[in-house]
Amino acid sequence: MGDLLHVTDGNFDDEIMKSDIPAMVDFWAEWCGPCKMVGPVVEELAQEYQGKIKIAKMDVDKNRETPVKFGIRNIPTLILFKGGEVVKMIVGAQTKSYLDGELKKML
Repeated sequence: MGDLLHVTDGNFDDEIMKSDIPAMVDFWAEWCGPCKMVGPVVEELAQEYQGKIKIAKMDVDKNRETPVKFGIRNIPTLILFKGGEVVKMIVGAQTKSYLDGELKKML
């Protein structure tokens, strides 16, 4: 699975907010159909951006604090972070080319 990271409420700050490189977090749940469509795309991007952008997934059913902190009401929601700040929130399933374009802007 390349560089795909699974983050939790416990390690989110260390892995994402304090990351030296930009990060993208996919907030998802097992029961979510659109999340299952985005999942393989996120895994591919994790391989392609290994070492350049940290790509992570967070299960919103197992981690309740972080999604609330960022006001997540719909999933999938992907949040792009740079320097501990939210750069962009993407709500809903998106194409690989769209996500790739957004990631390139962060490099």
